[in-house]
Amino acid sequence: MQNHHAIIYPLALALLLALITFWINQTVQEQGSRIDGSNRHDPDYMLNNFVTTQTDVNGKLRYVLAAAEMTHYPDDDSTVLQRPRFTQYSVDKPYTQIQGLRGYVSSDGESVEFVDNVKVVRQAYADRGEMQLTTEKLTIEPDKDLATSNSAVTIKQFPKTVITAVGMVYDKKNQTTKLLKDVHVHYENPRTASIKPTQITKEASPASAKPNLNHVVKKK
Repeated sequence: MQNHHAIIYPLALALLLALITFWINQTVQEQGSRIDGSNRHDPDYMLNNFVTTQTDVNGKLRYVLAAAEMTHYPDDDSTVLQRPRFTQYSVDKPYTQIQGLRGYVSSDGESVEFVDNVKVVRQAYADRGEMQLTTEKLTIEPDKDLATSNSAVTIKQFPKTVITAVGMVYDKKNQTTKLLKDVHVHYENPRTASIKPTQITKEASPASAKPNLNHVVKKK
């Protein structure tokens, strides 16, 4: 019996020491992670006047993404942009530019969200006038040629077409725009006013009156 206890006690003591050692290691690691900031939303690098470009298989420019400032956060691999500008180029068509006050790039780099005072401008070309779109939030997926918004949007098409709606899906590949709800369209048919020249005529001078001799009374 004494031999049995002599074996159990050292094993129990060794197990207790192992548990204490494991607890100490875990505590030190947790404190270390708090000290190095890896579990906080702290940036690891920032860039001013950030610019990135992408070309197609033929080397032609597809789009340019620029920002006054770019900040990257390692905890969620997110990227925040200040005053972002996205310019998309197409063959035989004018460029389209998107800008906003802030932007967020997804961790996989597949989408960019523009937030606050978002404005989209497509330049005029051929028989189409300039188009402007304004909203407070717009998400683009450049590789899929998609632009979506769940916010209120206002579309102005030159010369006098105004469309308002809530929510939009623009598919560039299929050249379709889907407005989700509360759609209102104001269209004013441009009129070409014809101005007729004013004819100025001279007033005829009064003819010199000749005395009617038949009505002249002769005095004797």
